[in-house]
Amino acid sequence: MQSLAIIGSQWGDEGKGKITDLLGQKCDLVVRYQGGNNAGHTIIVGERKIVLHLIPSGILHDHCVSVVGHGVVFDPRAFKEELEHVQKAGVDVTPDRLKISENCSVITYYNKLLDGQREAKGPVKIGTTGKGIGPAYEDKTSRKGIKLKDLLNKEILAQKLKANMMEKEILFKHLYQVDFPPIEEEVEKLYELGKMLEPFLCDTFSLLDHAIQENKKVLYEGAQGVLLDIDYGSYPYVTSSSTGAGGIYTGAGLPGKYVDEVLGITKAYTTRVGEGPFPTELFDELGERIQRIGHEFGATTGRKRRCGWLDLPLLKYTVKASNITSIALTKLDVLAGLENLKVCTAYKYKGKVIDCAYPGIELSEVEPVLEDIKPFHDDFKTDEFSPELKSYIDTIEKGIGIKVGILAHGPERSEIKFVKNYFN
Repeated sequence: MQSLAIIGSQWGDEGKGKITDLLGQKCDLVVRYQGGNNAGHTIIVGERKIVLHLIPSGILHDHCVSVVGHGVVFDPRAFKEELEHVQKAGVDVTPDRLKISENCSVITYYNKLLDGQREAKGPVKIGTTGKGIGPAYEDKTSRKGIKLKDLLNKEILAQKLKANMMEKEILFKHLYQVDFPPIEEEVEKLYELGKMLEPFLCDTFSLLDHAIQENKKVLYEGAQGVLLDIDYGSYPYVTSSSTGAGGIYTGAGLPGKYVDEVLGITKAYTTRVGEGPFPTELFDELGERIQRIGHEFGATTGRKRRCGWLDLPLLKYTVKASNITSIALTKLDVLAGLENLKVCTAYKYKGKVIDCAYPGIELSEVEPVLEDIKPFHDDFKTDEFSPELKSYIDTIEKGIGIKVGILAHGPERSEIKFVKNYFN
């Protein structure tokens, strides 16, 4: 195996960071291909807790090169803070070990301001992180975005930022009635940040092309989850990028090749942050108990995550939508010891029973078909699993049609069991 993609198979927050960290030990490059600092990967290494938002998880391994592909929207201010945080934690971050695409779209102060105003005053509350991700992708799509390479030339930066602000000025002044800094001030700040970034910038497409030709092992690290994909997710309550495996080809590049294995990181139950329908959500004490035991709070925003039973129709859909070949089942320890355990095996929807969701399905209208599963009480002190836990895993595998390759029962590296050998 030369290439592996790690993606979230639910609404994000599945525990991708620690899996990427472990598999990063076996590869030469770790590549981010979409999203921005609205993502957060928490990795526990001994006594250290490191939260990464923009920098790929491969940075924790000295032999590994971390790459930020051109599909990422990049906040230079957030990167500067994260760089300082990671370096203080004792991680060596140098231009040799971190490569950032000069073609990444920039998140400006105005993007963040617009994001916050829309969320606070707009007609529909999406539940965004307020990081400016959506507006930055809008600028990119409307062909008036700022690229990281533009930060190196003050004259070009001023010209492009002025054109970028023509419509935003009207929105800020007349619709949202909010103050905003003058363009000259933003140009100066971005230009100074560009000087800090310049050593890390390069042509990452060609970098990956050469690495693949040299048979280097490449791991693609996704952010969020397939159910937040701009096309495949539960629209409009989604992020603004292609979070599935398809985003690799548009946001980083895999010249002349395809991804050998797509690993879907899957929580043993389901969680969701922000707004939007959630068919298996638990509104009782049990839901709060799962939230409490699982420490279900967002790494980026600190918001509480809504909790519910594992949803197989949604999981089966994401497996098909992103060509997932195996899954990593995380947070099994959170369910251990529950008196009741259920799993959603199908939906009743528009007079039919379906076992797989699809793009555009009205999740607020489905009735989940819940199956009682015999609870398991494993303490995970040995490598042997109880018959009840094996039955739960078997139910999942039969429901989605692929195998579980990794089992995780805690945040430590030692609490992850590999059933399948990746990058062998």
